[in-house]
Amino acid sequence: MLHALAHMKFAVLGSGSRGNAAVVAMDEMMLLIDAGLSAKQLNQRMELLDIKPSALAGILITHEHGDHVRGLKILLKQNPDLHVYATAATARVVREVGIREGHWHVFEAGQVFSVGEAQITSFAIQHDAVDPVGFVISNKNKRLGFLSDAGCVPRSVVEHLRELSGIFLEANYDVEMLEMDLKRPWAIKQRISSRHGHLSNEQVAELLTEIAHPQMSHIILGHLSSDCNHPQTAKQAVSESLQEINCAHLPITCILAESASSWFSI
Repeated sequence: MLHALAHMKFAVLGSGSRGNAAVVAMDEMMLLIDAGLSAKQLNQRMELLDIKPSALAGILITHEHGDHVRGLKILLKQNPDLHVYATAATARVVREVGIREGHWHVFEAGQVFSVGEAQITSFAIQHDAVDPVGFVISNKNKRLGFLSDAGCVPRSVVEHLRELSGIFLEANYDVEMLEMDLKRPWAIKQRISSRHGHLSNEQVAELLTEIAHPQMSHIILGHLSSDCNHPQTAKQAVSESLQEINCAHLPITCILAESASSWFSI
């Protein structure tokens, strides 16, 4: 007897310094990853994708920075029965701003846990936050990698991101454009390019040469700097790396912060 394949799709509600949030859907179950837009924007952009916030099975939090949790407090006031998943340290910092609503579940970085039909594998990343994590979200036959706000990609992260069906990852800056930028003081540039800052196009390209494979459905690039990167620049860097491993056919999409993406079938 044949079993029906489990479906997975993914959409980005916003990605950038002004706010980050994304949605993963598996058949009828949906998870929100981060809530960094205002609650009004979260609601509006979810409505465009025909998502009711009250129907979310859970909210996964990567770290406590405002552009990843800005709308969480109001969203939970509007939907107090929502479940929130964060590391213990991240949950403590986020809840110190007075969030009392929601059902909170804490985990340790590296822990695997389930939310409905989804298996969530968390992994520690390096960023200037208290306990930042990335995720691999999987069901019976699909694996989606999610890596945002990481200053480097150590071997432990690479191993977590193997054999994925699709991936979302930040491509924050182009090295040359960051060096030439006149808006940012030297100290900020150092922070961005440090091991606890953000990923460059070059780092993303290097990672993909290790983990991309011909069956991957989508490579989705987000958190692009509006001053120190450009979609075409990021895509070119990634495309060149994919050509080296005979994966030039893989679709690459750059997400901008201004609006929600459409659904990607993973």
